[in-house]
Amino acid sequence: MRALGKTLALSGSLLAIAILAEPQKKEMNDTEYTAKALSAAPKAIAEGAAVVRVENDGKMRTVREGRNGFTCLVMGADKMCNDANSMEFIHALMKKEPPPDKVGISYMLAGDEGASNTDPYAAGKTADNHWIVTGPHIMVFGPPSKTLGYTRTRTRRNRT
Repeated sequence: MRALGKTLALSGSLLAIAILAEPQKKEMNDTEYTAKALSAAPKAIAEGAAVVRVENDGKMRTVREGRNGFTCLVMGADKMCNDANSMEFIHALMKKEPPPDKVGISYMLAGDEGASNTDPYAAGKTADNHWIVTGPHIMVFGPPSKTLGYTRTRTRRNRT
């Protein structure tokens, strides 16, 4: 049960680090960037979501104001749309502060490039950091993520 919570928290940590360590390159104009960022969420969420862009100094610039409480962005190759509580969680991790004790949700419908299941600040796969690449998914932040029924072991056994 705690492993999923840990995995989700660690994934969130990696995303926070990506924001700090990998400012979005200016290769795309804001229109292209907005379309890419919004593709992370279902259409009903994307239509009213804000879009932010990480600048070279690590600060987030609002590209489009939102009206539904979700914020979409691109970090490296990863696209995501977060509710306000998930954004608060990510900002706390960026500042290395304790995350809020609130439920949050994040859409990553294009999947991700991976995160360590054991080191929230890992920037890439190593022999011992249990790197996990995930396809399209949502992330649940906060206390409920700890009770979703996953085991506490660091590795899975293949069942045949």
